[in-house]
This record gives sequence, C-alpha cells and structure tokens, in this order.
Amino acid sequence: MSIHPTPQHLEAAPKAAPILRVEGLRKSYSTPQGAIPVLRGVDFTLAAGASLALTGESGSGKSTLLHLVGALDDADSGVIILDGVEVTLLSEHARATIRREKIGTVFQQFNLIPSLTVAENLGFQARLAGRYDAAWQEELTHRLGLAELCARYPEELSGGQQQRVAIGRALAVRPKLLLADEPTGNLDEATGDKVMSLALDLVAATGCAFLMATHSARLAARLQRRVRLDAGVLAAR
Repeated sequence: MSIHPTPQHLEAAPKAAPILRVEGLRKSYSTPQGAIPVLRGVDFTLAAGASLALTGESGSGKSTLLHLVGALDDADSGVIILDGVEVTLLSEHARATIRREKIGTVFQQFNLIPSLTVAENLGFQARLAGRYDAAWQEELTHRLGLAELCARYPEELSGGQQQRVAIGRALAVRPKLLLADEPTGNLDEATGDKVMSLALDLVAATGCAFLMATHSARLAARLQRRVRLDAGVLAAR
C-alpha cells in the first residue's frame, strides 16, 4: 500500500542554509551631541540565488547596512555570517580577503579606475582575488554589450556603459553575494531599467545572492523580496 506524504512530511525536508545571515545588527555614530543610533537590531537572511530590495528614506541607514554586510565597516554589535564565515569576528586582513573573493559591490558612483581600459576594469577584482577566468569574462563582456568597448577608457563611456562595466567587474569574481547601493541613481529611468535587467539576468546566471538598496519602488518591485528600513529596524513590504 502506497503512502502519500502529508504536508508535515513535506515541511520536514531540510532547507539549505542561507548564504547570508544577519542577526541583531546595531550601529551608531558619534557626534558632539552624543551617539546617534542608525541600526537598532537588524535581522534577515538571504539564500543563494535570492534577491532582496532594501528601501527606506534617505538617511535611514541603507548604505550603512550595506557597508557592514560588505565588510567595509565595523558594527557595534550583532552577527554577520557570509557563506559560513562570521564576518564580524574577522581581522581587517581577513575581511579584505572576503571582500575580494566573496562579495561584489556596485555603487551609485561607478568607481571605475580611470587609467584602465574597459577590459582591464572588468578583470580587476577577479585578478586581485586570483580568480580570473578568461572565458567567464568574455561571456560577461558579450552579455553586457561591451564587446565593442573593451579598449576604451571610462571617460569615453556613457553613464549606462560605465555602470555595466561596474556590474561586470563585480560579477567577474563569481561572488557569493552581490551588493548594490542605488545602482541606477545616476542614470535616467530607461537606462536604469536596462541596467537592472542585465544585473538580474547575470545574478540568475551566477546563482549569487543579491542585496540592493534603492529609493525606487519600481526597481524594488523587480526583486523577489522587499523590506523597508525604518527607525533602525526592518519591516517587510
């Protein structure tokens, strides 16, 4: 006699551990008037291949949260675990290694190296991490529509082209986590939408987790989950 699984049986299946876990994250900044709390106990998880939009008013702490998750700053307290490594316990040297090898970051300001060509900018982080893959860079170049621009320098590119290079550079290392801080903030709406479509396609191709801070409800709606940072804590949207 066959036995059909009950919902309880199905729910008992083990879930994959999240690639990113943030627990009780707190951060404040010192001023002459005293400490100003920015994050008051932030908790969330993000699985490999999943995307999460972080929204909130200007000054709500979105960039602060991304800097902490990206191992660019120290939290006052709390835990950040990326790919099984507790980032909040690492030395600065170890955090630099995590940034090179496991985290790709795309900023509102493109932050390309002016003296390097498009091709050299694309491979910069991957070479630093010792993970340069010529075939993957060629695929990124074509998928981002940069094949005809490889010999150009950043000053010879439009804003949308520069942001495509920045996305390619971040993904060339095949990171576990892609962070984007207002990645289309310097672009017009149509160009920003195209750049976001490319980013989402490449995130799907690599299977990395994607955390994006944005003030745009339209762009946030394109990601799988949305949360709002308000008064230093997260609330689901």
